[in-house]
Amino acid sequence: MSLTALRAAFSAAHRPALPAPAAWPRRLLAALALAAGLAGCATPAPETAGPTIQGTGDLGLVVERARGSLQLINTSRREALGRIEGLGDLSHASLVYSRDGAHAYVFGRDGALTRVHLPSRRILARVQQSGNSIGGAISQDGRLVAAQNYQPGGIKVFDAQTLKLVADIPAEYAPGRLSRVVGLADLPGQRFIFSLFDAGEIWIADLADPAAPRITRLRDVGRQPYDALLTPDGRHYIAGLFGEDGLVKVDLWADTPRAERILAGYGRGQEPLPVFKMPHLRGWAIAGRHAYLPAIGRHEVLVVDTESWAEVGRIPVAGQPVFVMARPDGRQVWVNFAVPDYDRVQVIDTQRRQVVHTLRPGKAVLHMEFTPRGEAVWISARDSNEVHVIATDSFATLARLPADAPSGIFFTSRALRMGF
Repeated sequence: MSLTALRAAFSAAHRPALPAPAAWPRRLLAALALAAGLAGCATPAPETAGPTIQGTGDLGLVVERARGSLQLINTSRREALGRIEGLGDLSHASLVYSRDGAHAYVFGRDGALTRVHLPSRRILARVQQSGNSIGGAISQDGRLVAAQNYQPGGIKVFDAQTLKLVADIPAEYAPGRLSRVVGLADLPGQRFIFSLFDAGEIWIADLADPAAPRITRLRDVGRQPYDALLTPDGRHYIAGLFGEDGLVKVDLWADTPRAERILAGYGRGQEPLPVFKMPHLRGWAIAGRHAYLPAIGRHEVLVVDTESWAEVGRIPVAGQPVFVMARPDGRQVWVNFAVPDYDRVQVIDTQRRQVVHTLRPGKAVLHMEFTPRGEAVWISARDSNEVHVIATDSFATLARLPADAPSGIFFTSRALRMGF
């Protein structure tokens, strides 16, 4: 026998016997299992067929008012993905999103509130909550959805998951008299703020306990508050006054909020023009330190310093402004108009405070919506049955999407902003 064979035989005779696996310590078994798992992770598993998972951050909905439907669109690919039918009267529809952007809450003019699931393009819940409604809001934590109503006047608050009614707040400003509600916006702390068009009041509803809402009433704020915006920091609520020249401001950071008139008499000495369409405020017109607001009965956009809330300029435009919307970076403000100028859109450079471009994207421009970072704006042309996607740097048309009488355009990026 060779020396090598002798050494092997000696080693085998003196090697300690290993116990059977059943007798191995548990820690050793766990270590071996972990090693095997890590080894499996090191080798990519083969691809298998399965459903495509898609995020919701670049999705949006276009209201097709004539057919009571929504078009689901992708803002990155600039294309329509499908249609959701059966939403009733959408002639003045608006919507808000859940925090994850997967669900939309649609407020129909017929008073219906509908919960829509974007990924599956399905209606999940629907309630007939009033006779006439024009919008709503979702609470800070996403658990409550509030609808503002014309008939009956007031707001109703629902559980966001089930659409079960949790609070009914009639806008009763005198015995037996209910006001139409406008300008509803969400506030920090499970609160909502809204204006009473017929009463000249602004109410703040604290829904920390939905079973016992606490209401703060601000009276005599001005004639016919018609719409409102919430500044991006949530501090100021600004309501336009349809019944007089001026606006009203509420500082929500004050220990005791109160209504304060601003821009009173901005049309003094001028004969107002007939108003063909109610202007809108909302939160889109804040650009940097300044607010850009539609002047009622004027062919002007008002420029307001948000530190002093004093007028610092006026910009002549082509017609009566309806929406005055700031690009996300604040460098541009885009304006559309009431009849007879509602085929036009004008772009204001906020550095120069003047119109730098005019577009005619189609007949009856009703709404505009910027992509989250502002490289493009989507414009609905109702009577042309199209949605146009316009580059905000070159003003070139990037895409045209067919739609049936499109009106409101709402991107899921709204889910992450107050007042939207």
